[in-house]
Amino acid sequence: MAVIFEWLSKVWNIVSKVFTTKLFQLGTQDLSLIMIVQLIVMAIVTLYIARKLQDLIKRRVLTRLGLDRGTREALSSLIGYVLTVIGFFIVLQTAGINLSSLIVFAGAMGIGLGFGLQNLTANFISGLAILFEKPIKVGDYVKVDELSGTVEKISIRSSTIRTNDGVFVIVPNTSFLENNVVNWTYQDPRARLRIPVDVPDESDPVMVTEVLLKAARKEPEVLPSPAPEVYFKGFGDGMDFELLVWIDNPPNMESIQSSLYYLIEEQLREQGIEHAEPQRDLYIRNLKDLEFLVQKPQQTPQQTGAANGSYSQEEYLYNKAVAAAKKNKVKANSRGKLTLRDLLRKVSYFEKCSDSELRHIIQQGYRQMLKAEDIICEENDPGDSFYIILSGLVEVFVESRGKRIAIRKPGEFIGEMSLLLGTPRTATLRALEDTILFVVDRENLKSLLVKHKDLADQISEELFKRKETLEKLGITVGVTEEKESGTNQIRQRIQSLFGI
Repeated sequence: MAVIFEWLSKVWNIVSKVFTTKLFQLGTQDLSLIMIVQLIVMAIVTLYIARKLQDLIKRRVLTRLGLDRGTREALSSLIGYVLTVIGFFIVLQTAGINLSSLIVFAGAMGIGLGFGLQNLTANFISGLAILFEKPIKVGDYVKVDELSGTVEKISIRSSTIRTNDGVFVIVPNTSFLENNVVNWTYQDPRARLRIPVDVPDESDPVMVTEVLLKAARKEPEVLPSPAPEVYFKGFGDGMDFELLVWIDNPPNMESIQSSLYYLIEEQLREQGIEHAEPQRDLYIRNLKDLEFLVQKPQQTPQQTGAANGSYSQEEYLYNKAVAAAKKNKVKANSRGKLTLRDLLRKVSYFEKCSDSELRHIIQQGYRQMLKAEDIICEENDPGDSFYIILSGLVEVFVESRGKRIAIRKPGEFIGEMSLLLGTPRTATLRALEDTILFVVDRENLKSLLVKHKDLADQISEELFKRKETLEKLGITVGVTEEKESGTNQIRQRIQSLFGI
C-alpha cells in the first residue's frame, strides 16, 4: 500500500510541475498552464454574464422605455460589447496582469491585425458605424444588391437578413456601406408600387383608367391615401399604362403585386378588354421557290388512295367527316369540363363571389386523393372542412341508423353546413371508388371571411333560407317570420366561430 501512495505522490508532483511551470511572461506576470486555464474559464464566465445582462437590460429596461425594435437591438448590442470589454479588463486585473505593460504589445498586435485581417477590421468598423448611425435597424425591410429581406440581427462583423422565402442570409457589414442599399422602411414604411399594363390600341383609355383604379380599390392592402394613380406611358405593342399604388407593408410587396395583377385581369375581362399582343412581321426572301405549293397542292394519303382506286372518293369524304366529328366531340368535352371556379360557384354560399375571392379559396385549398372504401369523415366528427368531389363517388350514410342517405357524384359538394356552423358531422362520408376531393378547411374560410367581411352576410342570408335543415341540426334561427333576426343570429354565430 505504501508503494502505491508513493507512486501516486510522484505522479501528482509531475502533473503539478507541468501545470505550474512557467511557460512565458506577459507584462510582469508569469503565465503557467494552470494560469491559462483559469483565464479561459474566467473569460467564458465573463461572456456568459455579459450576455445575460445584455438580454436582461433589453427585456426589462429598453422595452419599458417604449423604444422601437431596431433601436432596442442596437443599444443592447452596444451594451453587450461594453460589458464584455469591461469584463475582460476585470479578468486580466484579477489575474495580476498589468494592463499598462500590454500597451506596446497591443499596438504591435493592432498593426498586425490591420494588415492581416483587413476584411475583418473593415467589417468591424462598418458594424460600429451601422450601430451608431443606424442607416438600417433590426426589423427594416431592405434590398442589398439582388437580396431583399428583413433585418433580423446586426452584429459587429455581419448582419442577418431573412428573405421572403424564410432563408437566413449572413451579409458582411461592409456591403451596407459600400453598396447602394434600399431601405423600404427607413423613417416611413410607405412605398409606391408600379404595375405596368399593356392593352390594344383600339381600347378606350378612359375605360382602361377606370378599370385599373377599380382593381386598385379592391385590394385591401393598397392605401386609400395617397390615392392610386394611372399614367399613360405611350405606345408600344399597344397602349402602355402604369398603375401606381401606395402600400405600408413592403415585406408583402410581391403578394400585393400578384393580387393586383389578378384583379386587373379580372376587371379587364369583365369589360371585354384584351391584352396587347406583340406584333411580328414575317418576311419571305425566296417567294418564287414556294410557288409550287400554290400551283400544285400536295395530295393527302387519302386523296392519293382515292385517285389510285384503292378506295372511292365517297369513302375518303366519309372518313374525313368521321374524323372531324371525333375532333369536335373532344373539343365539346373539353369545353364542358368544369373548372374549380365553376364548381365553387355551384356552392350556393359562394355563387356571388368575385373571381378574386374564389381565387383565394382555390389557392388556400388542397386536393385529397382517396382509395375505394376510405373514410373521409365519420358521424359526430367536428366539422372542420367541406369537400368538392372532383372525380369518383362518395357515399353518405348515417351509422347510428344504418341508413344510406345519398351517393354524391363529381361536381357536387358535401360537408359545408358543419364547417359554416361548427356543428358535428351528421353522417359518415366514404369513397366508393378512387376519388379526388378538393378540400376547403376552417383556416381557408376564416382568412377569406377576414379579407371579405361582407361575405359573412351573404352566407348568413343563404343559411337562413335553409332554416328547416338548421332546426333539424338543433340550431334555432329565431322567429320564422322575422328574417332579419334570424340572419343576425346566424351571422353572430359565424363571427363567433371564426373570430371575425
